[in-house]
Amino acid sequence: MKQVAIVGIQGVPAKYGGFETLVENMIGENCSPEVCYTIFCSGKDYAMHIGTYKGAKLKYVPLFHANGAQSTPYDILSMLKCLRGYDTVLILGVSGCIFLPIFRLLYRKRLIVNIDGLEHRRAKWGKFAKWFLRTSEAMAVKYADVVIADNKGIQDYVKETYDMPSELIAYGGDHAQRDVPEAQQLETLQKYQMKAGEYAVSVCRIEPENNSHIICEAFAASGKGLVFVGNWERSEYSRELKKKYSQYRNIRMVDSVYDLDELYALRNQCSCYVHGHSAGGTNPSLVEAMFFGKPILAYDVVYNRETTENRAYYFKNSKQLVELLAQKEKDGKPMKEIAKRRYTWEHVAEQYEALYD
Repeated sequence: MKQVAIVGIQGVPAKYGGFETLVENMIGENCSPEVCYTIFCSGKDYAMHIGTYKGAKLKYVPLFHANGAQSTPYDILSMLKCLRGYDTVLILGVSGCIFLPIFRLLYRKRLIVNIDGLEHRRAKWGKFAKWFLRTSEAMAVKYADVVIADNKGIQDYVKETYDMPSELIAYGGDHAQRDVPEAQQLETLQKYQMKAGEYAVSVCRIEPENNSHIICEAFAASGKGLVFVGNWERSEYSRELKKKYSQYRNIRMVDSVYDLDELYALRNQCSCYVHGHSAGGTNPSLVEAMFFGKPILAYDVVYNRETTENRAYYFKNSKQLVELLAQKEKDGKPMKEIAKRRYTWEHVAEQYEALYD
């Protein structure tokens, strides 16, 4: 049996982001009997410590949270705890990869790193943070046996920047499908004062690089219905947007929804999905939305075009988004076909396991 350690996530059960959802769906029913996972989790982020979850072993790292400024020491301490007993170490993200030159002196077996979505390009980071993340990324590419890119755009970047190959593995999204009675879905719409097929949905962290301001501006101008789900109290940017646009009766600014049945209803009954992400690779929320077969209106960057195979609808500014919203005939069927072909968790888990040999 192959012993595989996973480093770099907050932990499971998943309650944070894309990497956590990835691990949640790689273990359990999608995991082959030949693989045994050990997942390193933040002891600070999980009050209850359990020994196993969906057949995977859990080990808790004390002292540090998994995200923010503490992510680097958290990842490094996790690496130090998996020096022995593992055939493969899988690192998700580059926060701790600055440590890899030392780690590689101590750990000689297989090392795989998913470098995520070019974190150093995100607008929220200052000069030092961008330098640090770029250096960590370079260390990941140099010292890993296998580099994983989640999008063709990221794969091209690795080749052009480092002249190194990478494995292309995206995310799954079929977990977003649920069996929710129609009556229950309509109750959710009543809660948000929306009618089936007469509103759009957007789900993201409210950050400038996700172009939340463009989306709000476009719907304020168009008068079309929008349910915008995000962390509206997180930053000055998000709070200012909420203050400015919550006065519009057609826009519902909803704090992060953790009820999966409710989120399913909002997505399943909408007219289209609006995706504003401009940074990163294959975004999990976009992949999840594609399974609903609704038209996708996505910010025009290579990552979103690659994910949707250039068959969605694209915008660069609020004016273009308003024009897209005004188009009556928009087809979402290609999104579901692409999603079923490329973005199932069973397929993703198989791709990861193939790298452990």
